[in-house]
Amino acid sequence: QVQLVESGGGLVQAGGSLRLSCTASGRTISTIHMGWFRQAPGKDRQFVAVGSWSSRLTIYEDSVKGRFNISRDNANNMIYLQMNSLKPEDTALYYCAAGEMFTHRASAFEYWGQGTQVTVSS
Repeated sequence: QVQLVESGGGLVQAGGSLRLSCTASGRTISTIHMGWFRQAPGKDRQFVAVGSWSSRLTIYEDSVKGRFNISRDNANNMIYLQMNSLKPEDTALYYCAAGEMFTHRASAFEYWGQGTQVTVSS
């Protein structure tokens, strides 16, 4: 079992930056793939980014490429999502997820956090 807790969300103006953190407990994340998803009101959960356990592989959703960066600190069981050049359309509840499969599909992730809200004002 893996428990995940996100933090770092908040209100930011368009063009600003935020760094989301996800703290894992219950097992080491050094052998598990980690990802970020988001869900805006009235919309389906959307893939944002995934990083392999080794950090050698990453996938980003097209709209965040070049603006967001996923990273991890296996020693401290944490992953991060650095978000730059934020846009109002990035406003959503952001979730951290962990799974055995390296994929962008939400259904493949076994463990989920409760989410942290990101609001970008225009």
